[in-house]
Amino acid sequence: MTDHDGALDRALDALHREGRYRTFIDIERRRGQFPRAVWTRPDGTETEITVWCGNDYLGMGQHPAVLGAMHEAVDAAGAGSGGTRNISGTTVYHKRLEAELADLHRKEAALLFTSAYIANDATLSTLPKLFPGLIIYSDALNHASMIEGVRRNGGAKRIFRHNDVAHLRELMAADDPAAPKLVAFESLYSMDGDFAPIASICVAAEEFGALTYIDEVHAVGLYGPRGGGITERDRLAHRIDIVNGTLAKAYGVMGGYIAASAKMCDAIRSYAPGFIFTTSLPPAVAAGAAASVAHLKRDQGLRDLHQERAAVLKLRLRGLGLPIIDHGSHIVPVHVGDPVKCKMISDRLLSDHGVYVQPINFPTVPRGTERLRFTPSPVHTPGMVDGLVRAMDDLWSRCALSRQRASA
Repeated sequence: MTDHDGALDRALDALHREGRYRTFIDIERRRGQFPRAVWTRPDGTETEITVWCGNDYLGMGQHPAVLGAMHEAVDAAGAGSGGTRNISGTTVYHKRLEAELADLHRKEAALLFTSAYIANDATLSTLPKLFPGLIIYSDALNHASMIEGVRRNGGAKRIFRHNDVAHLRELMAADDPAAPKLVAFESLYSMDGDFAPIASICVAAEEFGALTYIDEVHAVGLYGPRGGGITERDRLAHRIDIVNGTLAKAYGVMGGYIAASAKMCDAIRSYAPGFIFTTSLPPAVAAGAAASVAHLKRDQGLRDLHQERAAVLKLRLRGLGLPIIDHGSHIVPVHVGDPVKCKMISDRLLSDHGVYVQPINFPTVPRGTERLRFTPSPVHTPGMVDGLVRAMDDLWSRCALSRQRASA
């Protein structure tokens, strides 16, 4: 008879031995005090901490415009949506949000999903149904949701080396010129904080008649004059066929979406099981997200402050000789290269210094590239930066890790 418990024990023990076992940190965010939070320790005692690894990049999760819209929607429509989008789950709040998102990306339409993960998975796995014989060319460092969508679609796929347009062009040239093609990539890769060569990819895609699909999850709200992402910043949005984005990071709420032509959104809506059979977002969530998107279309000051905070933190850490990875984005990864030490630093930052940052280990990043990834925001004060820098200086020395010039 199969020893099910034994198999589970062996699987979990392997994670512990490799230093990859992940622990939930029980925190309570408190409105008006972001990024401060209260951590409940295993012994039940509470400690105030500063969150340095959150994805609420701009603090919009506590913005009065967002909270006001959510309260109003709860009072008007109640809690849940009551069904899928096809069966009673489409409300004025969902339609308003989709209109805001279509306008954000200058596309004809947008389509809401419960998360950006589902939006990627559902869309990429559905496209071969719409374009028989489709070949998808996927960047080697694409997010797990994109990888899963490409894997599940049953169609042909090609993996091109990260940001290597010459390799992408080589792969497309080797395939049937008549086959439908799509290039899937991200605008900003969240583990290293590097940008895609979007213009060059678009040129290659246009040369071979391929559609373009871009994940702007870590850029929407943060870049571009209205928060449309890197494609808006670089004036390339018109050359992208399908944009994927999230409402759970810069916008501070929850949900994901695609923005594209009306016909493309209609086809995905009609064929994607991940959309058809899922209960829609609660009206209050849609209302809060719509308010956040609308606000950030006009709040360039918040984006500027965000970039300033990131630049200061990178400068301070670089001054300590810590090996930060700096590609000019708001993401600040510090390379550790050892899963056990990475976890140890993370644990000590939390327990001794009240600094919360999760270790990033395999399989999120390759073995040997383990890191701490800091996400500074406009609500991180200079005093909080000082505390983080002092703590990192202390723990880096205690763990006998090398100091060097920053990599790029």
